[in-house]
Amino acid sequence: MATLLDSIRDHLAVDVDSMDPDVASRHTAGGKLFCDMTSNQAIVYSEAVKAERAHILRDACTTAKASGLDVEHQVADALDLLNVLLAAEIYPHLTGRVHVQTSPSKAYDTEGTIAHAKRLVAVFSSHGIPKERVCIKIPATPESILACQYLEKIGIRTLATCLFSLPQALAASQAGCLYIAPYFNELRVHFEPGIWKAYEDPAKEHPASAVIRSIVQAFKARHSKTLVMPASIVTATEVVALVSLQPDHLTLSGAVLDKLASTTEDVKIDAVSETEVEQSADGDINFLADNGSALREALAADAEATRKLADALKIFDEMEQRTKELIKTQLSAN
Repeated sequence: MATLLDSIRDHLAVDVDSMDPDVASRHTAGGKLFCDMTSNQAIVYSEAVKAERAHILRDACTTAKASGLDVEHQVADALDLLNVLLAAEIYPHLTGRVHVQTSPSKAYDTEGTIAHAKRLVAVFSSHGIPKERVCIKIPATPESILACQYLEKIGIRTLATCLFSLPQALAASQAGCLYIAPYFNELRVHFEPGIWKAYEDPAKEHPASAVIRSIVQAFKARHSKTLVMPASIVTATEVVALVSLQPDHLTLSGAVLDKLASTTEDVKIDAVSETEVEQSADGDINFLADNGSALREALAADAEATRKLADALKIFDEMEQRTKELIKTQLSAN
């Protein structure tokens, strides 16, 4: 019997927003693989603390320690390797790419973001995953979108994440990003459940829906090659709503995938009419000129997008620091 997950897969590409191999395997058992795997610092930490993943953390630390470099470099190297080793376990369940995220500490550092992206690609390559099957997730700050532009020119594909506004999306498209991941819910809903709000008709009532509709319409109008992959999705109802907005991909957590896979009722998905979305002149702006000054101005004028971006970076940094503490403890034990 067909499930709601089967139906969703008929409409768009489904990606797995998890580094848990059990999640990946149980939702590809029928032969339908995921397209991509996405991750971030919170996902990496959630896997690193699991007892059944202790061997991966240990292997990453053993390799990093063998370099003989100072502790700071060992921690950084172990963290990059941990990302790659976790992603490698999901790789067989994909037809597309593995995604890992650059450090939030480099989000306002163009050169630092570029350097970290290059290191991650090199580590993937050394572990049998070629550059062509890797995408680097990069927060959509002005500085990091400029990093995306450079990385795309040298053949490293990128995804603009922590994205909450049309100007961020247009800047990413102008940079040549392979993907953007507009957040449907702000990141904090996954850590403070009381923040999340249910809507009877999320496609029309959820505040992020208007943003995502405007992005999809703007990209179609400008024949953008950048693919839209909404993220930070909490419920199956939100998934159905998002499909109606006609993005290219959806990246879904294990909990959401489980709900979709256990639902068999037929759900009719109607595309939201493009006439409901007001045309925007933002697409006529070069957001990358003058070191991203127009994007910087657009963010400064959008208090909610700025707040959500800053908050996401703060949470990701906290999670990265927690993982580094795990690594330091393991390095001391090795």
